[in-house]
Amino acid sequence: MERQDISRIAHRDHPIAAPLSDEAVRDLLERLLRGRSDGRLLDLGCGEAPWLLRALAAHPTLRAVGVDLDPAALRTALHTAQRLGVAGRIGLHHRDAREFTTAEPFDAVLCVGATQALGGPGPALAAIGPLLAPGGAVLLGDPYRAGEPSQQTRESFGAEFTDLTDLTDLADLTDLADLADLAGTVAAVRAAGWLPVAAHTSTRAELDAYAWARTGSLADWALDQPPGPDREAALRAADAHREQWLTTGHRDGFGFVALVLRRNPA
Repeated sequence: MERQDISRIAHRDHPIAAPLSDEAVRDLLERLLRGRSDGRLLDLGCGEAPWLLRALAAHPTLRAVGVDLDPAALRTALHTAQRLGVAGRIGLHHRDAREFTTAEPFDAVLCVGATQALGGPGPALAAIGPLLAPGGAVLLGDPYRAGEPSQQTRESFGAEFTDLTDLTDLADLTDLADLADLAGTVAAVRAAGWLPVAAHTSTRAELDAYAWARTGSLADWALDQPPGPDREAALRAADAHREQWLTTGHRDGFGFVALVLRRNPA
């Protein structure tokens, strides 16, 4: 089973691929689009485009573009856009986010849960900069280390999990030792020339809800499948996520922050 298939199944009951509540998503979008709701919105790593579809439904003059490497997710996004009556205002591109270019810059850009694929906050913002219009804003969502990883946590990232890393997403099997803490994440953003104008740090309830939804969705799907490789892959991924979240210190050491950013003219 492909990594993208695992991710799509895992998010059946938590369509936003990040530990954020519906209220947090709504508030972050409203802040990102303040004064920009009649412009153009880009999502790098959009998946099934839940951020874009929510934004388009709430703002009838907004136009949007999504970029992702998963063709099945993009097909689902298009079908949902058609059902919501917003398909005429969204463009979807099957492309690597690192290679996306545009002749017309965007008023706002989303990069939530995809910064690690772009090399971290600094490189992600360097890639986003040329795509953004003057006065534009970015919503960057990134995991961070909430505490020092224990020895048990460090040891958990060995051979037991190595063969599962292609079946997961959003840094659930990321070594916490490789993540900056919250202050370091913000410092990296500042060093790249951007200023936070709003932010949301995920609560324990949001982090737990996301973890339980993902492992539960994988297990639920697998139990409805006949015996075979796909069923086993989904169950192994669910077990690995659940074990890591509950027993290795990941639950206490993993955080997530969503930052609304604007360029620092200084």
